[in-house]
Amino acid sequence: MIKKQIIILVLLLILFGFISCGETTSSTVITTETTSEVMSTTTETATTETATTTLTTEYAYVYSPIDVPDYVLEEEKLSFKFFWEVVNGDPTSDGFGMIADRYNTVTKEYYAASIASVGYALAGLPAGVENNWISFNEGYNRALGTLRTIQSMDDIHGFFYHFISMDDTSRAGTTEISIIDTAIMICGAIVSAEYFGGEVKTLAYEIYQAVEWDWYYNSTAKMFYMGYSPEQGHFGGWDGYAEQLMLYFLAAASDDYSVGIEAYNMMKIRSERKQYGTSDYFYVSYPGTLFTYQYSHAFFDFRNALDSDDVDWFENSIQASIAAYDFAIFQSQNYKTYSETAWGNTACDGPDGYKPYGNLPAIGTIQLDGTLAPGGAIGSIVFVPELVLPAMAYYNSLDSLQSKYGLLDAFNLGVTETAGDSIIRPIRTIPINGWFDTDVIGIDKGITLLMIENYRSGLIWDYFMRSEIILKGYEELGFTILDQN
Repeated sequence: MIKKQIIILVLLLILFGFISCGETTSSTVITTETTSEVMSTTTETATTETATTTLTTEYAYVYSPIDVPDYVLEEEKLSFKFFWEVVNGDPTSDGFGMIADRYNTVTKEYYAASIASVGYALAGLPAGVENNWISFNEGYNRALGTLRTIQSMDDIHGFFYHFISMDDTSRAGTTEISIIDTAIMICGAIVSAEYFGGEVKTLAYEIYQAVEWDWYYNSTAKMFYMGYSPEQGHFGGWDGYAEQLMLYFLAAASDDYSVGIEAYNMMKIRSERKQYGTSDYFYVSYPGTLFTYQYSHAFFDFRNALDSDDVDWFENSIQASIAAYDFAIFQSQNYKTYSETAWGNTACDGPDGYKPYGNLPAIGTIQLDGTLAPGGAIGSIVFVPELVLPAMAYYNSLDSLQSKYGLLDAFNLGVTETAGDSIIRPIRTIPINGWFDTDVIGIDKGITLLMIENYRSGLIWDYFMRSEIILKGYEELGFTILDQN
């Protein structure tokens, strides 16, 4: 009897040892060396990496993207290249991992970093690894170094300045402490946390739990403030639906600084539903810019989620995209820029500077002068791919719109011969062959990168939605996640 028990015990120990050895986590294979090499250098060595990566989750992830036209994959790759190269890549610098807000493709200049750009960069790292544009170690080390920088940065109640110095992360000018840009950074950090695990996850979750969401919440008006500066205090308010949808989930899930379902419900009450052209009715943002229907969706997978009132936010963005397409068709009689393959007004550079260009329907007066950003339509590729893919093919055909980091931020071809005098034109004269931007902008490259990857594989959605933070946010706000089968 004793011999039988010993044999059983030995077998159990062997089995336990086998299982333990099989659960290799990313932290056991990651080197501590930090790389500052650019993608053009690392791509050659990265191609030997396998598409199946062992992670700190309970199962290995198999990357299975759908086939897309070459111009789609190339735009994603070059957008990723922006985040990999237009960065403070010096591991000894106080600003390591900071991503420039914009880059001038003519002068080769870049300016201050954007905390939102940093968030998009963190979220995009898994796409870089799975597409063999960088190695797993390079992605892990970039994420880890970036999060270490963020944790050492100056903040106010866990929130960060919108623009910061690339060199030392100090405040750039008089920029505000931004709740929405902090939230985008947090979302990107969560994607990296769930993908890489190890210290990356530890740091990302520590940074998230330090954000005092209730400090940025106006409990009297029952809405989040829109901004804060040390000189001015809190100002503005996120009253109706827009890109801040992510705030309600992040804030509701906080362990110590939670803002619950009240804020989310009041946002819906204050929002309006409208329709335009062939669209159904949907919750409309104040400026009608397409990014307001896209940013939260780059991270949150709303395809199979309904709130307690059966609101379907994914369908909401489908309808907003259809309305934007129809609006461009209508405006094509006035502006040469628009057509069936050129649509989707969003915030971007214009001949007269950066503006929140919008579409109808909207709550407020929209900005419009014939300027169009390719990222507007591309950010809707998960919603209406049948409308986006032809637009991307057209943008790819315009030589003046191309750059080393993919499509330039915006262009304007001027007004049509039949445009009336009342049609709004830029103050700046549009050249006969059109105005084309010289810059690429981080947040526009970010939505391009993440949405194309989500369309191809759902990679960003997959890892973001594994987070206990996000799942708790869904639960706190009363969402039901439907069976995808």
